[in-house]
Amino acid sequence: MEMMDTFFFQHALKRHAEEETPSWEFFKTWKERVEACKPKAILIVSAHWVTSHPTVNVVDHSDTIYDFDDFSPYFYKLKYPAPGAPQVATRVKELLSKSGFQTVHEDRTRGLDHGAWFPLRLMYPDADIPVCELSVQKDMDGRHHYNIGQAIAPLRSEGVMIIGSGAAVNNVAAISEDEGPVFSWALEFGTWLKESLLDGRFDEVIRFEKALHVKMAHPEPSHFYPLLVALGAAENGAKAHLIHDTWDDRCVSGVVG
Repeated sequence: MEMMDTFFFQHALKRHAEEETPSWEFFKTWKERVEACKPKAILIVSAHWVTSHPTVNVVDHSDTIYDFDDFSPYFYKLKYPAPGAPQVATRVKELLSKSGFQTVHEDRTRGLDHGAWFPLRLMYPDADIPVCELSVQKDMDGRHHYNIGQAIAPLRSEGVMIIGSGAAVNNVAAISEDEGPVFSWALEFGTWLKESLLDGRFDEVIRFEKALHVKMAHPEPSHFYPLLVALGAAENGAKAHLIHDTWDDRCVSGVVG
């Protein structure tokens, strides 16, 4: 079976916008431009599922979770009824346990939050690929999440696409609907991250807490951690590629790679 790549992207959901953004247009052409090989299943690590310990959802059918407030009514009408991937969830738990993660939980009721279902409904609109979701732990560090990625890397040779869904830069309090250039602190952090990944300076990315403007770029680390899981799953010797790059609201980066 073909070895699947790992990916990281910003999930591209804007509070009041129903019009298509550049990220939406990119996701709609995913199969043609990025990954023509249809995965057996998808494991998505979402910034919007935060738990104390790594947790997988073990369900047969995925409910659509509207885990946001005061968004356009348009978004509450959307559905993504993808099948669950309980066998993948069990395999994730097995791999994490074998790698020394002593506590790995199962959630048998949770569906897909918007960090998962919104981009997937654009990428794979038929909703016919089984999807499993994995949580992040905001009280743990970058190395913890990178180690999670390393532990679950064997899934790639089993036909499972591993996706981290978060943001390269994410500061909700700083979001501006006014037109203008990207804030300098956001641009500098985003540029550092992009160059570090493309140059293979992965240790710097894992220790992102030391980066310039990190507290502005990520007041909470949960949107950065999915990147580190995807990076860890790519395994040693991997090379990062930038396949899409855009900004929203002057401080949210939609880097995809």
